[in-house]
Amino acid sequence: MSTSTRLRDGLVDRLTEDGTLTDPEWRSAARAVPRELFAASYFAPVAGSVPTGYRPVHEGEPGWLERIYSDETLITQLDGRTRPDDVADGAVTGSPSSSSTLPSLVLRMWQQLGAEAGHQVLEIGTGTGYSTALGAHRLGDANLTSIEYDPSVGEAAAAALKAAGFAPRLIIGDGLRGAPGGGPYDRLIATCSVRYIPLPWLHQVKPGGKILVTLSGWSYANALALLDVTGVGEATGRFLPGYTSFMIARPHDRPPRPALALLPGEERPSRIDPAILDTWTGGWVAQLAAPAAERMGAGAEQILWDVSTGSQARTTPGPERGWTVVQRGPVRLWNLLERGVQRWQKAGEPHPEGFGITVTAARQRVWIGTADGPGWDLPV
Repeated sequence: MSTSTRLRDGLVDRLTEDGTLTDPEWRSAARAVPRELFAASYFAPVAGSVPTGYRPVHEGEPGWLERIYSDETLITQLDGRTRPDDVADGAVTGSPSSSSTLPSLVLRMWQQLGAEAGHQVLEIGTGTGYSTALGAHRLGDANLTSIEYDPSVGEAAAAALKAAGFAPRLIIGDGLRGAPGGGPYDRLIATCSVRYIPLPWLHQVKPGGKILVTLSGWSYANALALLDVTGVGEATGRFLPGYTSFMIARPHDRPPRPALALLPGEERPSRIDPAILDTWTGGWVAQLAAPAAERMGAGAEQILWDVSTGSQARTTPGPERGWTVVQRGPVRLWNLLERGVQRWQKAGEPHPEGFGITVTAARQRVWIGTADGPGWDLPV
């Protein structure tokens, strides 16, 4: 038995024992697909570096293969252009822009999608091609179409898929527009996050089909939703248990912004503890309530900034107790956020799995509890 096979079997065994891998067909796919073909080199974060530095790890280095078969995300591109093979040695900085997502999440999502033999499936975000290979093994090449936005990433994935013996339909383009000439599909799975559900998806997935996608935004809070397509251009669904995070689709990412300059504004006491934004669901609710804002800071010192309007809000500890908020601009961002958090608190502070979503051609709404419960419109 090769070292790769031994390590791959070990990963599958661990994911089976912890309850992640429950479907024998997906277990078989995980045992069959060599992840090293799709992440032959990758970036490893340099511990303790500020800003985070990334060291390239190349094939054959000590620990190279062991890390590939650990259950972690492997970063394969920075800033939309720099790949590990572009860096000879040393460390570089940048923002991760492509990766091989941790295997447990990829396999969990494929199982949650409920794709079966004979289903036509559209994957948004080919990435390294590892998830695509798993899908092609389980469903067959002819039943899987995958779209990648970044041409260089897509070309590398195509080469890796060919080397692994798979030949699904691969497209370079904007997956938010759906597949040219594609559909109807039984299932759609997205390995990137979006601010709202792209309407072309609702026209390419047939009524009765399902869409699995992570909702995110410019504050980069995330929640995974499984939607049932109920009619042409319409869907409804619930958010799922657990914690899922993906890079946001590039057409949905925040616009470029200048360096932040904190300016004076109106001051008052905050009605909520700003640190609640650091919790998974607190940050998610804040993003729903103020979707045009980017969030920075932590603890009692939070910063919200809406580049489109110039609106700002920032919090600090109060002079004696509590917290102070300073706001400026046409949109009072902290007011929106406070109302949203208070509505969520009144509902018992549920995890995103207590939320649902309804999508029509005219409106996309996320709600708590039931469709007529408190909620927020997505920024379509």
